[in-house]
Amino acid sequence: MSTPASPNTDAATDEASPVPKKRRRPAPLSLAAWKQFVSVAKPYWQEEEKKKAWFLLLLLIVLMLVETQLAVMLNNQAGEMTSALAGKNGDRFWTSVHTCLFILAFAVPIYAFYYYMRDLFANQWRRWLTSRFLDGYLKGRKYYELGSDSEIDNPDQRISEDINTFTGRSTHFLLIFLGSIMQLVAFSAVLWSISHLLVGVLAVYALVGTVVALYVFGTPLIQLNFWQLRREADFRFSLMRLRENAESIAFYRGEAQERAHIDSKFDKVIHNFSRLIKKQRSLNLFQRTFSQLTLVLPFIILAKGVLSGELEVGRAIQAAGAFTAVLAAVGIIVDNFESLSRFVAGIGRLQALSALMLPDAEPKTAVADRHPRIQTRPGKHLALEALTLHPPQSERVLIKDLTLVLKPGDALLITGDSGCGKSSLLRAIAGLWHTGSGVIHHPPQEDFFFLPQQPYLQSGTLRSQLIYPSTTSSLSDEQLLEILEQVHLPRLAERVGGLDAVQDWEKKLSVGEQQRLAFGRVLVHGPSIVILDEATSALDSGNEASLYARLRDSGTTLISIAHRPAVLRHHTHVLHLLGDGAWEVHDACGYQFDGQAASVRGSGIASPLAAPPLKVAVAG
Repeated sequence: MSTPASPNTDAATDEASPVPKKRRRPAPLSLAAWKQFVSVAKPYWQEEEKKKAWFLLLLLIVLMLVETQLAVMLNNQAGEMTSALAGKNGDRFWTSVHTCLFILAFAVPIYAFYYYMRDLFANQWRRWLTSRFLDGYLKGRKYYELGSDSEIDNPDQRISEDINTFTGRSTHFLLIFLGSIMQLVAFSAVLWSISHLLVGVLAVYALVGTVVALYVFGTPLIQLNFWQLRREADFRFSLMRLRENAESIAFYRGEAQERAHIDSKFDKVIHNFSRLIKKQRSLNLFQRTFSQLTLVLPFIILAKGVLSGELEVGRAIQAAGAFTAVLAAVGIIVDNFESLSRFVAGIGRLQALSALMLPDAEPKTAVADRHPRIQTRPGKHLALEALTLHPPQSERVLIKDLTLVLKPGDALLITGDSGCGKSSLLRAIAGLWHTGSGVIHHPPQEDFFFLPQQPYLQSGTLRSQLIYPSTTSSLSDEQLLEILEQVHLPRLAERVGGLDAVQDWEKKLSVGEQQRLAFGRVLVHGPSIVILDEATSALDSGNEASLYARLRDSGTTLISIAHRPAVLRHHTHVLHLLGDGAWEVHDACGYQFDGQAASVRGSGIASPLAAPPLKVAVAG
């Protein structure tokens, strides 16, 4: 390893407050909401599954046309039967009954098949859209970046539930709007042939009802539904957090504290829902009044014609049915406003997520970053060039102008007080943090392997734990068992039921066993650079020395964070972070953990450890 001097290491920058972010608010029923809907929905109709999507939609439209025509025919026969009964005409009545039964023989299966195809279409759309969001969520480690983005709460809930709601509700509203247009055209002709006045009254009545619903109930309901989704997700996450950290909480006896935290989240759910149901109460009152008046209104208008004998009773029944059908078509927003407001609230959540993680989505509008981003470039060796590192959304300087080169076989130990930036430096090297300046030259990311203090154990078999993050391995069972012996877990497979046994590994294995299993992953993959963040903290000195020695014998380049003096002998150099951006580099042979050693410190003075200029080292 080589390093030049670093100037101004005593300089420090006070931490500033994070850059404020403007919270996203749900769009009302407007052009903005429509644009959000289009940005989420459009790719399904234009990309690889567009032929299937358009075919299914066309089939649904055909089924709707047939169903609408059959509904008109049934309405006509209802009027015919009423007129036959009123005129005491038996032949006419039974002819109409037979016609009705014949129509129903087609209408019932078409009705059932239509709803089956509607749900099938929504399910296909959900599968495609969820896959698209998961691609964006996992690609480029966006799932990690979103964890520090306060604008996006609960991305898991948005993917698992909001997409399901979006595709199901989109399909529902698309089809009922198309069906309403068909119904409007079909029944308006019937209604117009009976009473022009009824058509005029209907148009005014529906227009007034829609305007009142939009302007009186629109924005408040959408905003309340938006916040209800968010509050419910926060409450569910607090329960999930309790389950995932059950052992730690049990050791602390922290039930009272956890209950208070969960109660605070649940109180917000209940408070917002109380406001929501009050607003919905007013909407329900309006909707009920709006719909119930239609039971009386057409008969009032047609009563004079029926009583005078100018209009058959059956024609009045037919007109009333047509009036109800047309009103349902033009009053579709009023009748579905409650679910429509929840749907619009969910669209905003999905569009906000897609804008941050999908490549072809609209670019995110955000406050300009105050810091340039750290650049990454390919190189033969891992090298840091004038690296200055800040925490995300902060002005605090963790490391300032750090320059060093790690050559194959080098082993760097990073030490320093808690909070000085040790783990933050590892995040920058791994490409997780980008806030700062300078350049990181690195081999392909596939050559890196990271061992954290608390290994991640997924749900699955012992084999899957050992070969993680790969899904398959060319190693035989005998080779995998040999690796378990090398990391001092010789009887683990036998104890748990074999390599294909499935267990709750976080509970089944001690932390020390988990850390040894993580070392086994390194032996499975054979990376050229291994980064260890307190990866042996739960091991005894014998196991720790054996595992470090095995890595050093393999020629692997090591970067370690550790506080035990015993690990020093497994490293060639020590990077001591002093805080406030300052740092020192020591030869491991002369370093002591009490800090009494000669060092290369940022002073601009040449040193025996100083390297040739970095550019020359990287180029070589």
